[in-house]
Amino acid sequence: MPDREIDAGTLESCRRGDRDAFRVLYEAYKDKVYSICLYFFHGDTAEAADVTQEVFLKLFAGIAGFRGDAGFSTWLYRLVQNACLDASRRKAARARLPGRDDRLPAIQEQNLLEAMDSRAIQNAVSTLPPKFRLPILLRYFEDFSYEEMSTTLNCSMGTVASRLNRGHKLLAGLLAPLRGRVAAGGRDV
Repeated sequence: MPDREIDAGTLESCRRGDRDAFRVLYEAYKDKVYSICLYFFHGDTAEAADVTQEVFLKLFAGIAGFRGDAGFSTWLYRLVQNACLDASRRKAARARLPGRDDRLPAIQEQNLLEAMDSRAIQNAVSTLPPKFRLPILLRYFEDFSYEEMSTTLNCSMGTVASRLNRGHKLLAGLLAPLRGRVAAGGRDV
């Protein structure tokens, strides 16, 4: 999410409470925020929409506190990261309640194998522990540099590299069956 999408004047207007400026900011970033949330929550569109809404409510309430020390997108991604982790903890607590039935929504796409592969990749990414999942999402779905990830995740570039490496290894193990099917031309081996 490059900062050039939103100029300093728009951010300043948002700080002063200008709803039109906030609408511009929302339109510029809503799809990116939703995309991160969607991948974070295993494709659960309802959870992703709820967390996206929560992020923008927090953003609206806290924009006056944005000092500009880091880029706006870095600050926003930190809000997204914290909201996803908080919602994940709440969801885990709810799942421990008796009588809970959380089923994944049915996939309705024309090409079943592509849908299954896409779902397998999405599920594999979403099962990674958050400290490995977030760097993978930022790097491969948002095209962040190591420096941007370091700032966003509030850790060194070495830690980012280490977490990406560990995430890659975990994903390779989780996706090994998919790799075998793709190598066999789409047939199960």
